[in-house]
Amino acid sequence: VIHIDEPTVKMNFSVNTSPFSGQEGQFSTARYLKDRLEREILNDVALHIESFGGSDSSFIVSGRGELHLAILIEKMRREGYELQVGKPEVIFKEVNGQKHEPFEDVFIECPEQYSGTVIEKMGTRKGEMLDMKLDRGIAHLHFLVSTRGLIGYRAEFLTDTKGEGIFNTLFRAYKPFVGEMKSASHGSLVSYESGVSNMYGLLNAQERGQLFIGAGVPVYEGMIVGKTAKPEDLDVNICKTKQLSNMRSKGEGVSEHFDTPLNLSLEESVEYLGDDELLEVTPKNLRLRKAILNKLERKRSKK
Repeated sequence: VIHIDEPTVKMNFSVNTSPFSGQEGQFSTARYLKDRLEREILNDVALHIESFGGSDSSFIVSGRGELHLAILIEKMRREGYELQVGKPEVIFKEVNGQKHEPFEDVFIECPEQYSGTVIEKMGTRKGEMLDMKLDRGIAHLHFLVSTRGLIGYRAEFLTDTKGEGIFNTLFRAYKPFVGEMKSASHGSLVSYESGVSNMYGLLNAQERGQLFIGAGVPVYEGMIVGKTAKPEDLDVNICKTKQLSNMRSKGEGVSEHFDTPLNLSLEESVEYLGDDELLEVTPKNLRLRKAILNKLERKRSKK
């Protein structure tokens, strides 16, 4: 009997509800989404799909890690589908009345000078080092880490190893829950107006954090346009234009420097998602957004 590893991570896939829905994808309705996901299970036996809350437009898709699910999302957008997805969550189990979570063997190869950072990051994610070898300036590391500890780490790993690291994982088993982890919480820069981003608004917003978009990009209220180092969200107006007057001030016209926006890949976007955030996926764009777009409604729901 061939044993197929069970899913360890789940994500919510649903119909795109953003103000731009139906504009960029060929297939954007609930029927298309349902048919496509049902077709995927025929080819991919490690994938599980169930409808969310009995709804026909929202599904819980479970797979073998966030990369497995990111590959499915990328395949769908290339085929012309439009959808929105939520934050990846680990699937827990109850074993003899005790909470268990999935663990993975992680095999890492990276230049020796980056190994200290990798070991430190794995430590904060409650990873256990099982083996370490050095060979011709390359460190070969083997850890046992909970799947929960790995969510959001791949992109960070590539940055820490300057793109020279190799990262492989293999499901080990379900083991007892290792307790809460300190998550690197971020705040988002959220657009509170709909319109088109312009340089004046972007330069003002750039002082508050790292932007994800440049000028001339259509945005809507509740769309995430950047991130801040602080854990709370900030509302910004990147569609704001400069008030023109006849008065000129000293130093006007001195060009301000606009930093290159951070262009997040699909995997980085999925890893970025917070609990109250969604990723809008279309064949042309990836847009991060708040689940509740309206600023006042978001405040009410937090209370």
